[in-house]
Amino acid sequence: MKNLIVNADDLGWTVGVNLGIAEVHRNGLVTSASLLANGAAFADGVATARSLPDLGVGVHLNLSDGLPVAEAAKVRSLLNENGEFEGGPENLLMRIARGALKTEEVESEWDAQIAKIREAGIAPSHLDGHKHVQMLPGLFAIALRLAKRHNIGAIRISHEDSRLRTAMAHGDDANATTVLKQGVQARGLKLLAHDAKEMATRAGVSHADFFCGIAQTGAWTNAGVANLLKNLPDGTTELMCHPGYLDDDLANSRTRLQDSRRTELDILTAPNIRNLVASQGIRLIDYRLVTSEA
Repeated sequence: MKNLIVNADDLGWTVGVNLGIAEVHRNGLVTSASLLANGAAFADGVATARSLPDLGVGVHLNLSDGLPVAEAAKVRSLLNENGEFEGGPENLLMRIARGALKTEEVESEWDAQIAKIREAGIAPSHLDGHKHVQMLPGLFAIALRLAKRHNIGAIRISHEDSRLRTAMAHGDDANATTVLKQGVQARGLKLLAHDAKEMATRAGVSHADFFCGIAQTGAWTNAGVANLLKNLPDGTTELMCHPGYLDDDLANSRTRLQDSRRTELDILTAPNIRNLVASQGIRLIDYRLVTSEA
């Protein structure tokens, strides 16, 4: 059986992103989304999720962008001088290596993020991380502990399968440099948390068998996604995506993923892509089914 979870990251980033995720769920392949508890459009993201009962909704754990959910005084090591999260995985990794990032504060902040989403009436289907922060040294164990505390049955393990990365790169020469750079990052994530699957299994937290989407983030092509679907392995694969509509808030926000969100939306709703899912016998699911079948 070939199962596919198509998870849209960044629900709650802007209203345009929320609208795009809803569109691709209703008329395309998206089965799952992950919600930013501190997103600028969090309330609209919650309303979007509530309007889509078949959409699995997870928590997009964040240490990179925006304001904390926990009281700032209790998570000082996570914030810059303006009281905001700052920096991607490389910055966070250096701070972890220097001992400048207090893991007890990470746990407090992530606990607050999960609690906020639960208090909004959403039972999270899984945990994942904004910019894959959950995979950094010492942080995956925290995410697992919080999954158990909040009765969340699944977690994303950002170990991109090399065969799927190659399949998705099919016919993509224009973005070769970007894909190569992000492919190196994907390999680095595997090294940072090489034992993540074993840790999750020991903790009793489910995960997909395969994962892809890192190398092609912001560089999708219709041909690449089509080739991925034709080469999907037996088992459960998660395909990470970032669909959305480019509104003013997105254009003015701190993200490189802007025009690419509409490209992903168009690909995930394209007739040839939807037809391939049917012809290849692919079952579209979300993390709730992964947990129930574990």
